[in-house]
Amino acid sequence: MFEKIKAENGVVYLRSTLLPCPHGFSTRQGGVSTLEHTSSLNLAFRRGDDEETVLKNLALFSTAVGIDDKKVVSLHQVHSARVREVTNADAGLGYFRPTDESSDGYITTESGLPVGVKNADCTPVLFAWVRDGETKAVAAVHAGWRGTLSEISLEAVGKLIEKGAQKSEIFAAIGPSISSCCYEVERDFYDEFEKKYGEEFCRRFISESAQKDGKYFADVAKMNHWQLERAGIPEKNIDLCPFCTSCEEEMFYSHRKSRGLRGTMLSVICL
Repeated sequence: MFEKIKAENGVVYLRSTLLPCPHGFSTRQGGVSTLEHTSSLNLAFRRGDDEETVLKNLALFSTAVGIDDKKVVSLHQVHSARVREVTNADAGLGYFRPTDESSDGYITTESGLPVGVKNADCTPVLFAWVRDGETKAVAAVHAGWRGTLSEISLEAVGKLIEKGAQKSEIFAAIGPSISSCCYEVERDFYDEFEKKYGEEFCRRFISESAQKDGKYFADVAKMNHWQLERAGIPEKNIDLCPFCTSCEEEMFYSHRKSRGLRGTMLSVICL
């Protein structure tokens, strides 16, 4: 189950009761951004805020969640299926240590090293490998529709299994993203998923517009849920956020809703 938390410093974020380690899915509430489109907890550079403002927001969010902001790893995202293993040598990469590298997912077995993915409609998924009450590894992925088609969530699962995890020990929290009520797509989107998964899959997760105008509505978060279950992760180990980022415009940034003029959220987890 997802919980909405308001921290003492005013930051509002979501957390899943399934994940036993420090983690959080940010909202847009509780930061210091003053531009209309980034107000107020923008957590990405190049959205209009100066660097100092973004890093202040990161410090506020990190304090709320209980992680070290100076160590957060979150690189430029390119809608790939790459899940990169990171260590303490990578601490701060993307925020405090500029880099041209990119990645849409991370896994780490290093204690105290937060990994995070940014979103403003795309689906963030956080993972924890838990054995006998102890968290052994964590992972985070940015699953836009391209990453979902390329099965980035399953790439993270595979890397956790390589580390020794059993599927029954993997827990996943699928965070806030744009839902089928608002995510309009074209026929080529439908065709890509039909080619890979078949017509029954498409009927389940991609609905035709009532106007029959060649438009469809897709639910990428539920696609990721299906992929994880199909891969053998127990249904009870998967938490699915009920919020739509486009509908809840006071709580979240939405790329679709704002037509690209918006801030960015961060979903982070730490061992």
